[in-house]
Amino acid sequence: MTGASGVGKDTIRRAAAPFLSDIAYSISATTRARRPGEEQGVQYFFVSKPEFEEMIRSDALLEYADYVGDHYGTPKAPVAEALESGQDVLLELELVGARQVKRRMPEAVMLFIAPPSLWELERRLRGRGTDSEDKIQKRLARAKEEIRAMREFDYLIVNDDLDRAVQEFESIIRAERARAGLVTDAELESYLRS
Repeated sequence: MTGASGVGKDTIRRAAAPFLSDIAYSISATTRARRPGEEQGVQYFFVSKPEFEEMIRSDALLEYADYVGDHYGTPKAPVAEALESGQDVLLELELVGARQVKRRMPEAVMLFIAPPSLWELERRLRGRGTDSEDKIQKRLARAKEEIRAMREFDYLIVNDDLDRAVQEFESIIRAERARAGLVTDAELESYLRS
């Protein structure tokens, strides 16, 4: 799942939490400062810049990127473990990271969350009260770049109404799980024997 900062990715995911109970959620590592109420290993793994650079050197990240001056990345091991156990995995990524994941895992389903307008996105960013004016302007400039790339994704949800956005998010997951091409050889053989 990708979208501009402040578009509501985390809000949609939290609202859909009961539906997502069997889906592993990947927690990203970041060098960003912890915001009030955030906990280590819950929202993010908060690491220093040298620790993050070591994760890059040791190939411990599935994807990573710089986002308005902070580094973000997805630790590779938890994703691999979940996939090996047969679980679907949900990643919240920014554009550069999403592109890296698609290159490494072409079978990944790519979902873009868009704001109803840039004006509304700016209102949401300011309403959070967590960023400086400089950071808000950088996030808005980055949002324009991300929105221009939305056609690279498999699905688009415009988050102008949270209930509808959550329903669309859940519907996409249902549809992807119902794709016949995802039936394993073992499942196919089981159907033929029954």
